[in-house]
Amino acid sequence: MLTKLHGLLNSFLEKASLFVGVPDVDISAIDVIEMLIIAFLVYHFLIWIKTTRAWNLFKGILVILAFVLIAAIFQMNTILWIAQNTLSVGLIALVVIFQPELRKALESLGNRKLFGRIFDMSREERAKFTDKTIDELIRASYAMGKEKTGALIVIEDEILLTEYIRTGIDVDALLTSQLLINIFEKNTPLHDGAVIVRGDRVLAATCYLPLSDSVSISKDLGTRHRAAIGISEASDSMTIIVSEETGKVSLAYHGAIYHDIEQDFLRAKLTFLQSHNYEARGFELFKRRKKNGKENSKNSDE
Repeated sequence: MLTKLHGLLNSFLEKASLFVGVPDVDISAIDVIEMLIIAFLVYHFLIWIKTTRAWNLFKGILVILAFVLIAAIFQMNTILWIAQNTLSVGLIALVVIFQPELRKALESLGNRKLFGRIFDMSREERAKFTDKTIDELIRASYAMGKEKTGALIVIEDEILLTEYIRTGIDVDALLTSQLLINIFEKNTPLHDGAVIVRGDRVLAATCYLPLSDSVSISKDLGTRHRAAIGISEASDSMTIIVSEETGKVSLAYHGAIYHDIEQDFLRAKLTFLQSHNYEARGFELFKRRKKNGKENSKNSDE
């Protein structure tokens, strides 16, 4: 197969050289394998960036590189000197900042199931939560609000919250309103800390979240609200807060907090999170369209 692919590539390059006037290029089977390996590594590196906090940092780095490029074009020597002398320090800083993510990536290399996951083309897409989960979240939040039971419920979106899940206790159970109420019941082992939700399941309880250090936050807000804002600044998650003092339900998203919200407002926000920003992979999208086409054909035959 590689020999056939090699012949096709050389044939294509020979024909292309007739039009553009470039010399013949001899590509061996090893070169083809090398290109495939590099493409594979780059693809999974970009997937890793997309599913961690590195995505936001990566966009910031691109902005800085754009400024450096402009400085190079217009010969801004001072900016170029600063960029050159801070490059090595910046690389060390990146390693320190993303130490948990890098450690997790290296650990996965030793996982014996790694290649099984890579070549498993039948895996299902990571599902968003269902309408039933939205109903259960709303029911639990306002039921706890009536009893003035404090709660912190983090709903994961595209950026995985693995490093925060590790700080808690594994639950891995189907999300129900009764489960959440029992977890946050006062004087129970799991009531302190946050619950992290992925899809329709509660993954962990008693998780520790980063506190926001924003000076714009009201001094009246306690640790629970600061933690909700902090996790919303560090990821694209959405967090429901139930105040233990007032029983009011609040929502934190993208560094902003919405106080004393009504059920309709919470439902609208959860529905938005449920449906937005899912980018299906090409192969998964092809499978989904093919499956829909077969179902439509079957229905028409019936």
